[in-house]
Amino acid sequence: MHFAGLTEATNHFNAYHTNHDHRVSPQRTMTSPLPTIATPGQPLAPADSYLLGTGTHLYGNSIVSTIAGAVSVLPTSPKPTLSVARAPLTTSSNPSSILPTVSSTVLARVTRINPRQATVTIFCVGDVPLNDEFQGIIRTQDVRATEKDKVKIFESFRPGDIVRALVISLGDQSNYYLSTAQNSLGVVMAYSEVGDLMHPLNWRQMASTRTGDVEERKVAKPI
Repeated sequence: MHFAGLTEATNHFNAYHTNHDHRVSPQRTMTSPLPTIATPGQPLAPADSYLLGTGTHLYGNSIVSTIAGAVSVLPTSPKPTLSVARAPLTTSSNPSSILPTVSSTVLARVTRINPRQATVTIFCVGDVPLNDEFQGIIRTQDVRATEKDKVKIFESFRPGDIVRALVISLGDQSNYYLSTAQNSLGVVMAYSEVGDLMHPLNWRQMASTRTGDVEERKVAKPI
């Protein structure tokens, strides 16, 4: 997979948010400790510090996690290898006892869409991956904060997308109601229709890292 143009796209994305009075998060530095648990789209370390291992990819000048899981470093030459693994997970929290609650930030995978809503599977609350998955719904009125009447679900999410969202209601017994109506919320990872990993261009578009083909999404601001 080719990653040419990622740095330029990152600069364009950051410039977009800067022009709209958003503060761009600083890049993780050499002195920043590695997290023990990573979430999809989370920057882990500068690209020149480690070799890419499983569960990671290169995004601009950073190594970024592609999955939710435990971070590990393997001593290799010429540099150590940084990886993220789904299991086993070692954390002080007990994943089986954690449930999504109102105001929780969650990570979810889009499973299906229709004109009224996107159905998702919640697999992570905060930074803690869950043992059990929960179903959630993102309705058209909860996709973004402005021009809600113009929202089209198929232009915001696609099945397979990884979404960062906020729990706004516990809903009924089988669904949580979620919102992506903040700059930091929305799609954090997506693949194109032909299976290419995509990177953000702005809050409404992502592009294939291989071909540059553009698709519409409700994109989360990088953290």
